[in-house]
Amino acid sequence: MARTKTRIVAYVAQVPDCVKITTLLEELELDYEMRLVDVSKAEQKEPWFLAVNPNGRVPALSDVLPDGTALNLFESGSIMQYLVERYDTCHKISYPKGTAQAFQTSSWLFFQTSGLGPIMGQAMHFTRFAPGTGEGTPTPAYDYPRYRYRTEVNRLFRVLDTALSRSSSGYLVGDRCTIADLALWPWVVSDFWAGVSRDVYPHLQQWEQRMAARPGVDVGRHRPGTHFMKELAKDPALQKTIEQVGGAWIRNLQDNNAKGNPSSRL
Repeated sequence: MARTKTRIVAYVAQVPDCVKITTLLEELELDYEMRLVDVSKAEQKEPWFLAVNPNGRVPALSDVLPDGTALNLFESGSIMQYLVERYDTCHKISYPKGTAQAFQTSSWLFFQTSGLGPIMGQAMHFTRFAPGTGEGTPTPAYDYPRYRYRTEVNRLFRVLDTALSRSSSGYLVGDRCTIADLALWPWVVSDFWAGVSRDVYPHLQQWEQRMAARPGVDVGRHRPGTHFMKELAKDPALQKTIEQVGGAWIRNLQDNNAKGNPSSRL
């Protein structure tokens, strides 16, 4: 099937919130331009990117409306809602506006954007990147934040597992995969990086495998670059390297931000 021609430009890096966008674009079979934003060089803080997303974070997306109006969008949940409303007219991975299933999809989408994503991000930070941390490193000062955020991730995983146990389709809403599933998958598959495991939640584990087998997800997760979370889980040496490099980078940005340097905002 021919892809739908668009004027979409997706500004992305290989991080969970960007994988949400690229897998959605692939699921919708849209012809789009992808621009890699090198966050290691703080390209997301450069003027050209801030013109697209004033918050200086990836992902971002630009498009042109039918009347010729240029449109810039940021925040992954907002981008996902726009893409299905504009381009999923056959409701391949959405439901008609105003239906119960459409409202339910929004609930699960916001569950990810305001709950699981931020909480897992904090668990990852205190597990991998806080000063002196790293999985297996004795750091009593960070025992409580690690415990707090990992406990909450597990609670949210239980919420998902329970919901999926009641689903006849194997997806969160109705009879099909939606943007709610696509938004959650890149975070769930990154569980080990936050110091937790989805393996103890059978329905969540089955859902993750079902999602990974979708052609759109399989292609989109590797844009840009290789999505290597599953391989990373088996490579302690690479984990340590990323912890060291990533931790130093994050702390440098935080220090500059504390000094009021706007170009170094996280």
